[in-house]
Amino acid sequence: MARRWTPRRFVTLRRVRVAVCVGVVLLASIVFFAITARKTVALTVNGATKTVTTYSASVPRFLESQGVKAKTHDFIDSTDEKAGLKNHDVVTVRSAYQTTINIEGQEVPFWTYATSADQLLGFFKANERNATKVSVDVGNVYNQLTGGFVINKAGPVTVIADGKTSIAPNGKLTAASILDSKNITVGKDDRVSVSVENGQTILRVQRVTHGQETKDVSLPFATRTVVDSSLQPGQTEIRQAGQNGNKRQIYDVTYVDGQAESSTLESETVTQVALDQVVAVGPAAPAAPAPSTGNDSGTAADKDNGSNNNDSGKDNNSNNNSTPSTPAPSTPSQQPSQPSTPSAPAQPSQPSKPSTPTPAPAPAPTPAPAPTPPSSSSSTWHASSSAAQTYAAGAAAQRYGWTGQQFQDLVSLWNHESGWRWNAGNPTSGAYGIPQSLPGNKMALYGSDWRDNAATQIDWGLNYIKTTYGYGDPSTTWQKWLSRCKPPYSGVGGWY
Repeated sequence: MARRWTPRRFVTLRRVRVAVCVGVVLLASIVFFAITARKTVALTVNGATKTVTTYSASVPRFLESQGVKAKTHDFIDSTDEKAGLKNHDVVTVRSAYQTTINIEGQEVPFWTYATSADQLLGFFKANERNATKVSVDVGNVYNQLTGGFVINKAGPVTVIADGKTSIAPNGKLTAASILDSKNITVGKDDRVSVSVENGQTILRVQRVTHGQETKDVSLPFATRTVVDSSLQPGQTEIRQAGQNGNKRQIYDVTYVDGQAESSTLESETVTQVALDQVVAVGPAAPAAPAPSTGNDSGTAADKDNGSNNNDSGKDNNSNNNSTPSTPAPSTPSQQPSQPSTPSAPAQPSQPSKPSTPTPAPAPAPTPAPAPTPPSSSSSTWHASSSAAQTYAAGAAAQRYGWTGQQFQDLVSLWNHESGWRWNAGNPTSGAYGIPQSLPGNKMALYGSDWRDNAATQIDWGLNYIKTTYGYGDPSTTWQKWLSRCKPPYSGVGGWY
């Protein structure tokens, strides 16, 4: 018997059809998402490559899903960073380590992922702007010295140590291997560095020793002056000859290849006390009497200091019937110091101009010890503008590939922002440092030493340009800076 059509049956069938349609659409969406979101990505971590299937839409999420923990200074690159993660992309991660470079005689920590010394030096050469010599200290990175960090992939290495020069034909070795082949042993304080000079890769060993030096420093004597009334006014006599003393100083000295590089004062002792020179001078000469005027009938005796000089006809000694008294002697304006030897009792001296004491000889200058170069472990680097630009040249080329015009525009940008001064501060806004971070403590992401370390400021500033507002590079950032000038492109008042 056929079912009869009823309104309830119609509603039920319609609901079934709707549910089936929704299920089909949902299944199609899932299949479509699975097809489009599923990606095959090549992941390279420190030279090791593997192919990975992932549904991540961004590089950070992808690395997180693969358990790759990238640190602040690590190098991360992908096929197209701006478009996110796509199928068949290649993601490269290189772990950074800290070595030391030498710029303008100062040792500066530098984060790098270079696999050879010549590669690291090549980053600086890519943006070379001046004759600043950059060398790499490989002696302070033990694991890089003994394994993995080759000297020159392209050719031979010139080895300089103990006053001798030799050639190592295979530069594709570590510093330790090359030095072992030359029977060169490195002490714990010795310095091992790599530099490029006149097109040659040079592996240099500098012997560092420590010793003490003693210096005798003269202590000049002082001169004391006493007044002796037995002497004529203006007459002087040396009552005690002066004698210089002596101070012995002991310095701890650091020698590099036999030459003193720096010294530190360890102790000092006075071995002989200086003996003062005592000079006796005669009393001051009496002052000349004041010239009389036509209206003044009094004598010199009438010119007593206690009289009223406007009353010339009055006797200044009306209360004394004796002869006019002698003027009271005046006390010298400068009290002499007590002599070290007995002398005659001091008598009142006649008023006069005080005598000029014999000047003491100028003390001999104490030689200052040579300045000690900053330690490589120091977190303070007050770089000159040229040294800061040299550091930025290598960091920009290594981390982001910014060379040529890109680096030229970076120089222009920070010339206008801070003049490349590590302590540049804006009193109005509070911006600070070479990149003019606002506020300055944003740079703490790259180190707590951001106030005093130009390297920390530069590292932060480069990353800021790379990630902020999607600018991505110094040239785009520089044009944005110029567009904000008032009036436009005047080069004044821009910001980024």
